Amino acid sequence: MHRLWTALPRPLDPMRSIKIKLGVLAVCNACVGGLMMVWGYGLGLRGRITLPTALLISIVITQILAHGMTAPLREMTAVARAMARGDYRRRVRVTSRDEVGELGRAFNRMADDLAEVDRQRREFVANVSHELRTPIAALRAILENVADGVTPAEPEVLEGALAQTERLGRLVTQLLDLSRVEAGAVSLDLLDFEIGPFLESAVTEARGGHPGPVFTVRTEPGLVVRADRDRLHQVVANLLDNAARHSPPGGAVTITATTRAQALCLEVRDEGPGIPVAERTRVFERFSRSSASPAGTSGGGTGLGLAIARWVVDLHGGEIAVADSPGGCLIRVLLPQPPEGSS
Repeated sequence: MHRLWTALPRPLDPMRSIKIKLGVLAVCNACVGGLMMVWGYGLGLRGRITLPTALLISIVITQILAHGMTAPLREMTAVARAMARGDYRRRVRVTSRDEVGELGRAFNRMADDLAEVDRQRREFVANVSHELRTPIAALRAILENVADGVTPAEPEVLEGALAQTERLGRLVTQLLDLSRVEAGAVSLDLLDFEIGPFLESAVTEARGGHPGPVFTVRTEPGLVVRADRDRLHQVVANLLDNAARHSPPGGAVTITATTRAQALCLEVRDEGPGIPVAERTRVFERFSRSSASPAGTSGGGTGLGLAIARWVVDLHGGEIAVADSPGGCLIRVLLPQPPEGSS
């Protein structure tokens, strides 16, 4: 019965205003009442017969004509209740072009957005669980072997346990940073500083964690930029870490700082496998990794570094993207700079 009712035609759908629909409905009911009275008097019927008959016919016509006006509202209620139970698959059937139809289409767009948010939430929880489980399982295995006497507590073994602990700490720190950025709790402390020594310091830290690649810094002499020093360090550190992890042993990792149309242009280039064009946007999403990464080059990456870099760049009002490169991967960051002489 419900399917039959929902399948009824909606003759007023082509009208673009609910006011016009209500006017048409009122005119139809008035015409039906008038015709019934004329028809009844012509046949000699009394008002106690013609009036109830006219009312009954008016109710039937109202149900048919108003069905298309109220059906989307009832469907919205049902879909909202389904979403409250966690079911985001249902949508509202919208055929009219009036205000109720616009509301129904907006409701369906909202349902699509909520379904996407729920999917991302489930995916985020699954990815976080996986990323946390990996170092914890490795650390537990090392400690169990040491405790059981299977493996002696030698410096190499303890260094392996320390590496897993540091990996776990980096992941937790990145998750906290990501949470603060998404919540809008991160404010910028903009300062003027020279970019050359800043990059040299970041590269020195990167060399300590990745002794294999050959790091090179290229900057314009005396180049001064305006940015949040700590947040920009996050961007540079994550880009260098990403480049070092995907570079072959002895490969070159080059970071370049120049000015371009009142913007700071930072470029980090490596000699790794590069990122396919189809994946260049997706790599800045949380827990995303390029399919072109060869086995064994992940180095414990969590897939959060580039996502954090993108959000920090967005906070500065800049842009970050994977640029075309004849070899390896080239990530370019553009941070707008105030005109010279402005505070």
